[in-house]
Amino acid sequence: MKDKLNQFFSDNNVDLVKPHSGHLKRFEQKLNASKKHQKTSWKWLRIAASVILILGFWLGSKHQKKQIDLADVSPKMEEVQDYFVSTINQELKTIEKKRNLETETIIENALDELEELEDSYKVFIKELTKNGKQKRIISAMIKNYQRRLDILERTLKQINQIKNPKFLEDEIYI
Repeated sequence: MKDKLNQFFSDNNVDLVKPHSGHLKRFEQKLNASKKHQKTSWKWLRIAASVILILGFWLGSKHQKKQIDLADVSPKMEEVQDYFVSTINQELKTIEKKRNLETETIIENALDELEELEDSYKVFIKELTKNGKQKRIISAMIKNYQRRLDILERTLKQINQIKNPKFLEDEIYI
């Protein structure tokens, strides 16, 4: 084994000369000097990044315009919005409980219609913020909520008709 090792070193021209005295000490000093230099540069970079982030958030919050919602118009409108939102959420939960293979298409169509109404509601919010508390915008927002409820009620009737076809027949004759 020892012969193979010696032959390997002689065949591959491996430098067997010992380093000069103090080589290890100089190497450690250079290694430590480069570590200190890296730490200080990262420290300044972190500080600069933090300052930029804080400045960005501060400027962003200063220039961001607060959007007005229906609840911001008056306490009465806040009650109206709370009523519609809670009723719509309750109807959505009821519909989700009745979801199955037979009702999937009806529910998905209703959710698509609700999504379109939600998009138009967002436009109303922008108009309300931009133009102030105009009655036509407030009226349109309330009608939007009413249309959502109508869609949900229609969907529930369709689901009930699928589940109990006689349910609606009896209801018609009453």
